[in-house]
Parts: sequence; structure tokens; C-alpha cells
Amino acid sequence: MEKVNSKTLIDIVGENNVREDPADRYVYGSDSSVHEASAWVVVRPMETEHVQKIVRYANSKKIPVVVRGSGSGMSGQAVPINGGIVLDMKKMNKVLEINPADGYCRVEAGVIDDDLNRVLKPYGVLYPVAPASSRVATIGGEIANNASGVRSVKYGAVRDSVLGMKVVMANGDLVNLGAKTRVQASGYQLDRLMVGSEGTLGIIVEATVRFVPIPKFRCLGVANFNKLEEAGKAIAGIMESGAQPSLLELMDNVAITAVNKTMNMGLLDVDAILMFEADGMVKEAVEYEIEKMKAVCEEHGGFDIKWSYDAEERTKLFAGRKKLFPALSKYVETHSCTSLADDMAVPYSKMAETARKIHEVAKKNNVIMTAYGHCGSGCMHTKILMETGKENQWHNAKKAVEEIYDYVISVGGTTSAEHGIGLSKAPAFKKEKHDSIAFMHAIKKALDPNNILNPGKLMDAPDDWVTATKLRYHVN
Repeated sequence: MEKVNSKTLIDIVGENNVREDPADRYVYGSDSSVHEASAWVVVRPMETEHVQKIVRYANSKKIPVVVRGSGSGMSGQAVPINGGIVLDMKKMNKVLEINPADGYCRVEAGVIDDDLNRVLKPYGVLYPVAPASSRVATIGGEIANNASGVRSVKYGAVRDSVLGMKVVMANGDLVNLGAKTRVQASGYQLDRLMVGSEGTLGIIVEATVRFVPIPKFRCLGVANFNKLEEAGKAIAGIMESGAQPSLLELMDNVAITAVNKTMNMGLLDVDAILMFEADGMVKEAVEYEIEKMKAVCEEHGGFDIKWSYDAEERTKLFAGRKKLFPALSKYVETHSCTSLADDMAVPYSKMAETARKIHEVAKKNNVIMTAYGHCGSGCMHTKILMETGKENQWHNAKKAVEEIYDYVISVGGTTSAEHGIGLSKAPAFKKEKHDSIAFMHAIKKALDPNNILNPGKLMDAPDDWVTATKLRYHVN
């Protein structure tokens, strides 16, 4: 492996788009995870041909290439643990085509989720993925991690919205994958293989994604529960009832306390809150769904249930959930909120048990954990709140993460519902996928024989995520 020749990169993208100074390399050395490592150089391509030339150069010298959108990933996917080139895709941000007749649009990988929806709004349609980071998340990054969000219960994850893509392979070749049609039945569906591959198999430079009509009516309801287990049973009951929520979100008492303290929300001091929403083009249909979900909540102990069609009132009702992640750092002033075991998915029938297990594990290991998330998709988020300056807290957190994921796997759950694997969740991912790891290695070897594309991630990540990189915290 050779060091980077910056002149070669400057010849490709220009001097203003190559950064080697320590400050830039430091900024690009971390994402929203706990990990940090330094790249050798940061390069900002402006077109597909730039990406091809950079990758061809890197492949010839066996230099690692780590693709980065906005750095909102929570598992260390964009952290350059082997150095090399960080490829910042944000300048490739054009919306190339909007085709209302055929229900799709084509975008470059650096387009921001919310920016795309602003462009689509005059056409009466939306790209429905809606992750919490939609203000900054790029479409390429969402595809690479198979992101989802609050409305995944109805509209699915990114994989359900992607029709096709253009990908630069490890040798610099540009390939077209997928189609512009809603169905395709011939050959290996290689476009779907790229979704969730976290930049390890190819570099997504363009995507064709479907959109859906903007609903004319939305109604959001909020139910309170004195027991977390009751809220968990209500989740399973709603999904079993045949109701079609467009949002189904859980907040436990830790989350409620955090947002009340930070935002003065005035939420009831209960064990759990369940937020449920229905949307559609006909108000009577939305009303039917809301009444069905409200009845299930009442059946399982839900009380003081409020709901509203008004956009401003819905924004107020949902504000605590929307801003929960930053609010958690204020739960205890001495503790920081870390993304570790943070987005597992379990069967609906295990939601209540999983919420209870999270708090049991936290107490056992002397950390604080919260249970919340897109429970209509089976996604249970949790964050670990701890004193990050104390080494023993990282030891406790590591044990808590392992116990949580062992439990999740034992009940038929999965390691990541939307935030990907990267570094933080690799040990659990390897346990879960133990019988298919060899296939993944074979695919990686076939598509990236020199192992330049985001090496050391997913199934190739270190077994100890605490020592995998420098932590972004000062630890005594």
C-alpha cells in the first residue's frame, strides 16, 4: 500500500477540492458514532467521472477509499480506520430528473433528503423514507445503510424505494443496476445487494427512487401508559389488528424525562408514551384507522389519549420524539448519550419484553439505557447514557451491548434495523450472520479484490469495538 499522491488527486478535482491539513482530516475522521480515526486526504468529487478516476488511482495503489455523505451515521461506517482517501460526496447534489408520469426521480448521491422533498413538493409527491437525520442525510448514504425512519411502518425502508442506481466499482468501472420500473424479475438483483453494503462493494453516484403522493390528511394520536409492558402489548395489538399506521413510535420514561427537562414539553410522567398516526387521501379512512388504534391502546391501559389533524398541533405533539436524541444528553448532566446498541429490531410480540430487558441490562451494568423507536417496524432504539470519561463505564457499556444483542438474536431479532453495522455493532452482526459470513467475504473478494472500498467494516470489522479506533471522548 502506498501513500497518496495529492498532485494526482488535484489534477482530477482541482486544488480546492483536496484537503490534507490536520484540521480537515480531523473533522472527516469521525461521524456521529463513538469512533475516530484520521484519513490521509479528503477529496470532493463533483461528477461521476471524478469518482471513477479517483477509484482507478486508489485501486492501482491499493489505497483505501471511504465514502462519506454528511457523516450522520451512528456506527462508524464513514470512519477511515485504515487511513486512505475520504470521498466527500456532498458536491454531487443535483436532482437530475423528476418523472411524475412514471413515478420516479433520478438524483446524485449527495442530494439531501429534505432538499429532495422540497423539490418534489410542487408535484404533490414525496420521497417517503424520512429518517430523523433527513435535514442532513444524503440519498447515497441512506441507500448505503438501508436507512428508514418514522414512517417505515407504512412506506418501508430505503430498499423499498430504490428502483435502480449507478455505481462506480472498485476498478473504476461505472455500472447501471436495477431499472426505472416498479418490478423486475430477470437475473441477480445487484442493485438490492448494494443497498445496505455501507460502501464496501461499490460507490453509489446516482439513484433512481420512487415517490408517493403527499397524503391530504394526517392525524397523530398520543396515548399514555403507566406500564412499559402495556405499551409494548399495545404495539403488538395494533399491528395484529390489521390497522395501517403511518407512524407508530414509543418513548419510555427516560426519554419522557429527558425531553421534559430539555424542552419543557409538559408530557405526563408515565412509564411510556405511544404515538400513532394514520395518513391518506380520504379523511374517513384516516379516521377509521385512528379509531382502531385508539381502541387498542385503551384495551391495553392507554389513557388521556389526544389526537389532532392540525399540522401545527401535530408538530407540537411530535416535537419531543423528533428531538429526543440530543435531549437525552440532558437526562443526567454528568452523562453523555452514546450510540452503541441503538437500533435492533425484534418481532412485534417481543417489543414489551425487549423494552423490559433493556432496563434490566442497564441496571445490571450500572449504565442508563432508554427504550424508544419506530416500533411499528419492530425497531427498538436505545442509547447508552454514561460517564464517558471513566474507563470502567466503557467496560460496563461493552457488556451491556453484548447482553442486549445476545437477547435480540435469541428471540429472532436482528442487529440493525436502520443505522447499519460499521464498527460498533460488528461483533453482534457476526454472531447473527455467522452462517453467511463466508458468502459475504466471497462477494467482497469478487467485487473488490484489492479490498480498497471501506475496509475493516461489517463482517471485516474488529471484534472489539472499544479498541477498534480512538474513541471520541477523553477517557481516564
